[in-house]
Amino acid sequence: MIEYLNVEYNLFIISILSAFVLALVAGPVFIPLLHRLKFGQNVRTDGPQSHLKKTGTPAMGGLIFLLATVIVCLVFSKDKNMMLVLVSTLLFGLIGFADDYIKIVKKRSLGLRAWQKIAAQLAVAFFLAFVAAGVNQVGTSVLIPFTGKFFDFGIMYMPFIIFIIIGTVNSVNLTDGLDGLAGGVTVVVLGFFSVVALVSKNEGILVFSGALIGALLGFLRFNSHPAQVFMGDTGSLALGGAVASLAVMTKLSLFLAIIGAVYVAEALSVMIQVLYFKATKGKRFFKMSPLHHHFELSGWAESKVVSVFTIIAIILCLIGLLAI
Repeated sequence: MIEYLNVEYNLFIISILSAFVLALVAGPVFIPLLHRLKFGQNVRTDGPQSHLKKTGTPAMGGLIFLLATVIVCLVFSKDKNMMLVLVSTLLFGLIGFADDYIKIVKKRSLGLRAWQKIAAQLAVAFFLAFVAAGVNQVGTSVLIPFTGKFFDFGIMYMPFIIFIIIGTVNSVNLTDGLDGLAGGVTVVVLGFFSVVALVSKNEGILVFSGALIGALLGFLRFNSHPAQVFMGDTGSLALGGAVASLAVMTKLSLFLAIIGAVYVAEALSVMIQVLYFKATKGKRFFKMSPLHHHFELSGWAESKVVSVFTIIAIILCLIGLLAI
């Protein structure tokens, strides 16, 4: 057991370091390229006024950590579970890339139309759920937090998992609104899955988690405040896909309510804001949504919001480990 952990631990560390170095090298290559291609972010005028100065900052930076992750994963593992998670992550990233491309290059502010985005996400979610349950033999049961028991969803597994995947992907997307926020929180969540993979001897999941952790840490060198590059929907949808895929493959979908509570809070804040606005004919529950903007407008510095949300994510993931 100890010998196995030593081998897997070394592989995990090497995956992190390799992806970290690759992302550090890729950053100075991609960022000037994105500048030359004029792939600059169009900042919304109805957002916090302090964000207007970010207009023109290159977007689509998610390509930096995705490239590093792909290279490291393919070099260090051929595990079928890892391949499914990697492919699902890239497919969601591809949806995000199309959305970014239309927004930035085609100058269509809303990107993909809502029905196009949802249809594409549903297709990838169905693919992940179907292959995981069937070909990869993950099965239709999920672990219930704090009980140690599994619940078999049976024929309801597919709709349940598709709902979880779509919800997670879009919640992570909403979290990407401040420099380093989505990346920092997701590094912590990936740490949770790394511990699970190490204990359960799941080499493929461990390599993927390590690679994406390292790649994100390298990317945060350029994305931390003040950001030199944004991950864009290319990155945020891919991260959501990665987190959702890992949850599916480890049978921990229900745990996302705990370890991903920061994502959930961001999504709920948007829903509450919209419903409250309609119900009160124009009043707002939050100063602005998603939730991170509420704290910004309450006087918190952007870096403080990111730090506090990341600390909360750490505590939640520790609780998640206790819940297994």
